[in-house]
Amino acid sequence: MGKVITLIFIVFLGIIAYLALLNREPVSLSITQDVVYEIPKIALILISVTAGAFLMLVVYTMRDTKRLIGNIQTQKMQKRKEKIQNLYARALNALHSGRPDVAVNALKDILSEDPGNVQALLRLGEVHMDAGDYKRAMDCLKRALSSDPENTETLLSLVRIKEMTKAYEEAIAYADDILGSDPRNIAALYKKRKLLEKLGRWDDLVYLQKGLLRNAGSEEERQKEQSLQIGYKYESGRESLESGDIEKAKKTFRAVIKLKKDFIPAHLGYAEVMIQEGNTEDAINYLERVYTERKSMIVLARLEDLILGVGEPMRLINLYKKSIAENPSDNVLKFFLAKLYYRLEMLDDALEMTGAIENPSAFPEITKIRGGIFMKRGQFEKASGEFRSALNMRMTLKIPYCCANCAYISDDWSGRCPSCGEWDSFFFNIHGACKL
Repeated sequence: MGKVITLIFIVFLGIIAYLALLNREPVSLSITQDVVYEIPKIALILISVTAGAFLMLVVYTMRDTKRLIGNIQTQKMQKRKEKIQNLYARALNALHSGRPDVAVNALKDILSEDPGNVQALLRLGEVHMDAGDYKRAMDCLKRALSSDPENTETLLSLVRIKEMTKAYEEAIAYADDILGSDPRNIAALYKKRKLLEKLGRWDDLVYLQKGLLRNAGSEEERQKEQSLQIGYKYESGRESLESGDIEKAKKTFRAVIKLKKDFIPAHLGYAEVMIQEGNTEDAINYLERVYTERKSMIVLARLEDLILGVGEPMRLINLYKKSIAENPSDNVLKFFLAKLYYRLEMLDDALEMTGAIENPSAFPEITKIRGGIFMKRGQFEKASGEFRSALNMRMTLKIPYCCANCAYISDDWSGRCPSCGEWDSFFFNIHGACKL
C-alpha cells in the first residue's frame, strides 16, 4: 500500500513539474481592490490543490470524529441495554421463584437507569397488585401509560386493577381505550363482557356479543357465543319486565324464543308478560301449549300455581292425567300428581298414586306424602313409620331445584344459575341427584 501511495505522489509531482514548464507566465491574484500579487500559474494551482486537500482533511476528520462519538454512544447504550436486560431477567426469575422483594429491587434498578421502562413498570405494578398495594400499583401503571399511551398490556393491567378495586366503570373505560384502536382485541372484549355482566348492563352485552358472535372461529366457539347471546337477551327481557317496560320485554322474549325454541326461561317470561297485561288465561293457555311441546316439568310447576290461582284444580288434574296416559311409565308425572292430590287434600287419590309409582325408593319425598296422609287420617303408627324413613330429609314437600351444570341447590327457580352462570339449567331434584 505504501509503494502505491509513493508512486501516486511521484506521478503527481511529475504532473506539477510538467504544468510548471507549460505555465511560466505569472497571473494576478487580487486579495482586495488595492492588494494585488503577481504569482506563477503553477503556484496558484498548488495553492488551490493545498486548500482543497486541507478542506477534505477537515471534512474527513469531522466525519471520523462523529463516527467515533457515535460508536462510543452506541457501545454505551448497548452496555446499558444489556444491564437492563440482565436486571429484567433477574426480576422475572425472582418472581417465578417466589421472591418478590428481590424482584422489586431489580425492577427499581432498571427504573433508575430508564425511568420510563414500560415492562419494568408493569411488572412492578403487578407485584404491588398481588400484595394488595393498589395505590402503588396504580402509580406504576400510570407512569407506564404516560410512557406509552397506547400500550395494550398497560391498559389491560389498568382494567384488572380497576376491576379488583370494584371501579367497574373506570375499568370499562380502559377496555374501550383498547377497543378504540383495536376493535377485535379478544382480551379487551372478554374483559369488557365480564365487567358489563357484573354491572348487569344487559343491553350493552347484547350489542357486544353480536361482535363476538360475528368473529367466532370454530363451530363450537360460535355455539358458545350464541348461547351467551341468548342468555343476555333473556336477561334484558327480564330486566324490562321488572322495570315495567312490558312492550320491550315482550319483544325481547319473542326474539329469544325465535333463536332457541326450547329456552324455557323465555317462555316463562313471555307468560309473565301476559299476566302483567292482565291476560292470565292467555298465559295459562300459552304455557299449556309449551308444556305439550316441551314436556318441561318447570313449565308444569308454573302452570300448577297459575291454574290453582284461578281456582280450576280439575283442569290441572286433567292435564296431569292426559300426560300420564300418553306416557304411562313416567313416574315423575305420577309423583307430581300425587303431590298435587295431597296439596288439594284428596288423600285417597294421593295414596293411590304413590302406590302406582314404580321404584318408589327413587323418590325420597314419597315417604313425606304418605306420612302426611296417614297423619291426617289418624293412622299415627303408619305415619310414624313413614316419617322415620324421612328423618334424614327436610320436612317439607317443596322440591328443590338443582343446576344440571354445577349441581347447585336452590329452593327458588331462576332462569340462570347464580353459582355457575348457566342459563336454563335448573331441574327438580326429585331423585336427590344433587346433594343438599
